[in-house]
Parts: sequence; structure tokens; C-alpha cells
Amino acid sequence: MKIRKIMTMAGTAAIAAGMLAGCSGNKTAATTAAPATTAAATEAATTAAATTAAESTRLSGSISMSGSTSMEKLANALCESFMEKYPDVNVTVEFTGSSAGIESVLSGKCDIGNSSRNLKDEEKSSGAVENIVAIDGIAVALDPKNTVADLSKDQLTAIYKGEIKNWSELGGQNMPIVVVGREAGSGTRSAFEEILKVEDACAYANELDSTGAVMAKVASTPGAIGYVSLDAVDDSVIAAKLDGVEPNAENIKSGSYFLSRPFVMATKGEIKDQNELVQALFDYVYSEEGQNIAAGVGLITVK
Repeated sequence: MKIRKIMTMAGTAAIAAGMLAGCSGNKTAATTAAPATTAAATEAATTAAATTAAESTRLSGSISMSGSTSMEKLANALCESFMEKYPDVNVTVEFTGSSAGIESVLSGKCDIGNSSRNLKDEEKSSGAVENIVAIDGIAVALDPKNTVADLSKDQLTAIYKGEIKNWSELGGQNMPIVVVGREAGSGTRSAFEEILKVEDACAYANELDSTGAVMAKVASTPGAIGYVSLDAVDDSVIAAKLDGVEPNAENIKSGSYFLSRPFVMATKGEIKDQNELVQALFDYVYSEEGQNIAAGVGLITVK
């Protein structure tokens, strides 16, 4: 409001000066209005900058998140950067799995439920709103000595359904396939099984409760195969090609790599209906700075 008032006064001053110049024929009067206008504009800019600075110190309080373990890198990076920007705001994050996170936000136990899958119809009907903040690829991880590094969608499906049980059936070594997956309720598992259409049909040898646990199991188990968030992949495993396509950001954006899923920060009700702190966090997440953070942890941006 202060900026608008300043600009209005400046405009009135300029008009008045012009009228005097027109009536008296004094050109000097017309030119003296310019410095006043410039001064007012400078004051307005200074006021706007001060308002922005004040905004960062004005926000205070706490925000709570809970949910997907696959979103750990993104959530931690966003929260740390947001708290640097707003020093009086504290953001806490728990990594409990996607379904648990959505249950928590619906029950009011947290402000935001992180989910590494699309929301289910029943979750939406209960009031959960799907706010997609980034897109993640799901990598198929193989033990580092596996000689098979490219799988078709049909082969991958057959492996997880227990129809292909030995790597020799795919031109690899004579070695049993150890099928590793996530626990029930995991967003990564839900997305993976939905894409392959193998819900309730997987022949898991191990069902593990975190991305890190899957990586460790595959890396240390001969013949193992598992699925993890693309940003979690490191040199301890082989990230398989799927239908000849490398798992990377460019191929996920183009749609040529078929295993991908959204990263969702779910709220109970629309963002506009959340408290001031939560709205400010979403403004930050969708800003250029926030999306650069998403890109920095290996995700595909949505803006």
C-alpha cells in the first residue's frame, strides 16, 4: 500500500507541474517535475526491497513433512535452503513411506505428505491434493558383476513375476535371479508395479523398507535385481538400460525411458487454503531457485 501511495503522489506532482508549464509557458517548470518523479521511483524501489527483506524475517514458526524415503534428498535440500532464506522457520521431515505420509497429512499429524507416486482415488476423495513438485526416474539396479545390462519391458515383467528365474535365460551367467523390492506402502514399489502391471503378482525374495537398503542388498548379492529412485544410483550397482534406453533425465523428459513417476508434496486441501508458512514453502519449491534444487539432486523439473 505504501508503494502505491508514493507512486500516486509522484504522478500528481508531475501532472501539476505540467499544468503550470502549459498555463505560463515557463519550460523550466515542466522540467523540474522530473527529479521529483525520479526520487519517488527510487523511494518506491527502496521500499519494495525493504519489504522483501522484511518478509524473510517476518515469517516464523514450524512446518512438518512426512513420507517417501525416495524423496529424502529433495526434501532435505529444499528444507535446508528454505530455512536459510527464512531463519525463523523450522521445517522437520520424517521418512516413513509414501502411504504413511499421506495418512499423516490427512489425519492432521503433518502439514505435507511426501509421496513418490500419484495419489490414489480414495486418498483424493478423503481430501488429499496432489501437488507434483518434480519427476523422478526409477532405475533398475543390478549387482555390479552382472553381464546382462539391457532388459526389455517384457523381460523385466517376467523377472518380477517369477517367470524368468535364472540370468542364463537372458544370455547371462548361470546364476539364480534374486528379486529385491520395497515394502508394501512404498511409493517406489507402487509406481514400479503399476507401470509394469504386476500389482500383487511379484515374486520377491526380499522386501526392504528403504531405498538405501535396496541399494545395499543389490550391490552385495550376486544375481540380485532391484528398483530404486534414479537419483540414488551410484557406482556400487549397474543401472540397466530398458528397451535399449539409458536411465537419464533427457530420456525421461522425452518419454523414451518408461520407468518414471511423480514426486508429490500432498496437502489436505488446496495450497491456497494452507497456512502462510506452507504457502511460502510451496512458492519456494516452484520458484526458479527451488526447481534448480530439484535438478541438482537429479530430478526432472516441472517448471
